[in-house]
Amino acid sequence: MNFPNAFIPRINPSSPPSAIAATGRPLPVLPVLPVLPRSLKPTLAASLALTLTLASVPCAKADVSLPSVLSSGMVLQRDKPLPIWGKAAAGEKVTVTFAEQTKETAAAPDGSWQLKLDPLPANATGRTLTVQGNNKLELTDILVGEVWIGSGQSNMEWSVSRSDKGAEAIAAANLPQIRLFHVPLKSEPDRQFTCAATWKTCTPESVPNFSAVLFFMGRELQRELNVPVGLINSSWGGSRIEPWTPVEGLELVPTQRDLLRSIRAATPGTGEYKNSINAWLGNVEQWARDSRNAVNNGQPLSPLPEKPGPVAQGFQGVVVLYNAMIHPLVPFALRGAIWYQGESNLGEGQAYLERKKALVGGWRRVWNQGDFPFYTVQLAPYNYGNQPREQARKNTALPEIWEAQNDTLTQIPNTGVAIINDIGNFADIHPTNKIEVGRRLSLIALAKEYGRNELVWSGPVFASATPEGAALRVKFTNIGSGLATRDNNPPTEFEIAAADGNFQPAQAAIQGNDILLTSPAVPAPTQVRHAWNQIPEANLINKEGLPASAFRSR
Repeated sequence: MNFPNAFIPRINPSSPPSAIAATGRPLPVLPVLPVLPRSLKPTLAASLALTLTLASVPCAKADVSLPSVLSSGMVLQRDKPLPIWGKAAAGEKVTVTFAEQTKETAAAPDGSWQLKLDPLPANATGRTLTVQGNNKLELTDILVGEVWIGSGQSNMEWSVSRSDKGAEAIAAANLPQIRLFHVPLKSEPDRQFTCAATWKTCTPESVPNFSAVLFFMGRELQRELNVPVGLINSSWGGSRIEPWTPVEGLELVPTQRDLLRSIRAATPGTGEYKNSINAWLGNVEQWARDSRNAVNNGQPLSPLPEKPGPVAQGFQGVVVLYNAMIHPLVPFALRGAIWYQGESNLGEGQAYLERKKALVGGWRRVWNQGDFPFYTVQLAPYNYGNQPREQARKNTALPEIWEAQNDTLTQIPNTGVAIINDIGNFADIHPTNKIEVGRRLSLIALAKEYGRNELVWSGPVFASATPEGAALRVKFTNIGSGLATRDNNPPTEFEIAAADGNFQPAQAAIQGNDILLTSPAVPAPTQVRHAWNQIPEANLINKEGLPASAFRSR
């Protein structure tokens, strides 16, 4: 049967596939046209006439719309410019009114628009924010206070209901000054404008499935600061760090350029895509010539060259969780972020630090709100692989991740690390004492971001190791009121070595603010390491009760 020309894409048959690829657009695919029975021909003609009629009608203005993170019940970040953004018809005037401010802008040719409200002080009384375009939106019960986002894998996703004292926390969760925004699990190859989430007032009904770590941190901040607190949970159990990292972060870190190239090679319009597709098309054209010869000679055909694939999908694909679960939040004004992840990157050591630089740098670049605080929960001890004790005590993959997490303190500005090696469970990768994890994160925030200089927010941090004859003197920072041990016994899990690197268990003694280490097997020690295995039973703390991290002298 004959089809109208409108149904057939116009492709110059003389143009080789490589010429089509050079445009930077996705390669066209001819549609598979069904063979319609004779009785449907009038229906097809009528449908075409209707389509042409509708096409002649001018398009109505698009209604102004907002991403879900901008919705009733939200908390806006105090004392910072407040981006408000959305979609509308191209050129459409958009007016935003809130807290005696009115700001105007016009939608760009692609329909996007953004403006910023001036910074506002904290306010615990719900107010209305209006957005006027072709239509009018009213967002009600808007508070102003502190906003934090929490992300990572299962230990961040771990719910209040599954945590120690969870039932008690839920029963007491009538906290109208805390608002919760829980991003649903989703991965996407392209950046998303919004997500299927809503702001909820913290109640015994809304909090049980929310992130325990983020909630307990936010609860402490709300109590201490006495301002509204907005908490955004965007986490996925088992996820690696790469899916959460935007392309902008990969661009910042030279060691992540291979990942960046793989993404660009699958993205139409980039030079890498053009090169990879043209190389593939050349192979296809050669295959076609060879195949014709094979057919003429009665020989079997070789397989068609495999086309370069798209960016890996699923929740472990590079950038896909950023696209679906973080980008819909950008550039919502916030105070900072907390991060609890790394189990799925175990074994990467310092490579994990490079990935962390890309994550933090990327988030800060897309948000464009400066070097906002980014605090990490150090992984808890755990017997990965359920190894025999002696084997587990020789396994250094976890301490190497701890080291990479600690190195963020010196290599990434405005960071903090909450050490939790005293509240883990060697047999459970999910420590259930999330209340203490949240409290320690709140200590970091209160001291570093909110000016509570009197607070001790960290346990002892290794500073130096100096030989003294047959002993090694170890000095620390962040000792608070002084060094101590959790059980009042001598410090445990220390090892020393000479230049040969043959580490031996050391006897440790607290001397003032230092620790002195000795071992009969190491008469001239020069190196030290502490808790350097995946199931350490370390007891060193400061008198405020915060533990010392694993470390090694380098």
